[in-house]
Amino acid sequence: MTATSRPGRPVLLGQNQYGKAENRVVKITRDGGTHHIKDLNVSVALSGDMDDVHYSGSNASVLPTDTTKNTVYAFAKEYGIESAEQFGIHLARHFVTSQEPIHRARIRIEEYAWERIDASDANSKFIGADEVRHSFVRKGQETRLTQITYDGESWEVVSGLKDLVVMNSTNSEFWGYVKDRYTTLQEAYDRILATEVSGRWRFNWTDDEQKAPNWEKSYEQVRKHMLQAFAETYSLSLQQTLYQMGARIINSRAEIDEVRFSLPNKHHFLVDLEPFGLKNDNEVYFAADRPYGLIEATILRDGAEARIPVDLTNL
Repeated sequence: MTATSRPGRPVLLGQNQYGKAENRVVKITRDGGTHHIKDLNVSVALSGDMDDVHYSGSNASVLPTDTTKNTVYAFAKEYGIESAEQFGIHLARHFVTSQEPIHRARIRIEEYAWERIDASDANSKFIGADEVRHSFVRKGQETRLTQITYDGESWEVVSGLKDLVVMNSTNSEFWGYVKDRYTTLQEAYDRILATEVSGRWRFNWTDDEQKAPNWEKSYEQVRKHMLQAFAETYSLSLQQTLYQMGARIINSRAEIDEVRFSLPNKHHFLVDLEPFGLKNDNEVYFAADRPYGLIEATILRDGAEARIPVDLTNL
């Protein structure tokens, strides 16, 4: 029996893709003595006419994954990295239009932010302190994300972030919930509300005939509206806060049709200090890392279709 034979009922090849994952590329743009950094982790996945390589091992339609890696680095030089989204668009268009067997490209990018280290003041005794414009410290707030998908005709751009930890130390309650014989949680009328935001938002830009959004400005504005909604919502539940965060984005950013959040409730429980003769007036908390409540939902513009995966780890 050969590798290509199919005795009895056929065993068929299903969905498949291949590519090079987690290509770390750092691009330094030198503007005189001032430098700018883009630090990306780029994963490429390609699909199309790939039956033969699976059934018989023929590589006639296969672009080596090493080539996709090299393309990432070459494009960083040729096109620069204006934004993660635009860089992903360049890559996806290249793979689909330059290789006949490739019908669909998916580019996933994580972006790691750096901020410039402030130099000493102008009166510093250190020589050249006012000329230091090339030193950075890695930001630890969140990781920016984007996924670009292109099939030769239409685009789908989904951006987002993860690992953004936020907290409200008041203006949060949780009461009036269902209680049964297993309920021990006490109602709270003044609690800490904290979460680690994982969010994705889908743009309504779908083809080259449309004017593409300003990707950098869009990310900055989405993040701003998200955080403002979190801070300004008097919360009776994390679900309510989640909805307000998504609704603020949809209502403020016309280029976005869908937002999905996954918000773990980072519980903070009041510590019982009475055994020590002390009163805990909402001051001392125990931060519990697990188990945790996990609140997830999609918020849509009226008439839009939900297309962001329920499990954000699959995006």
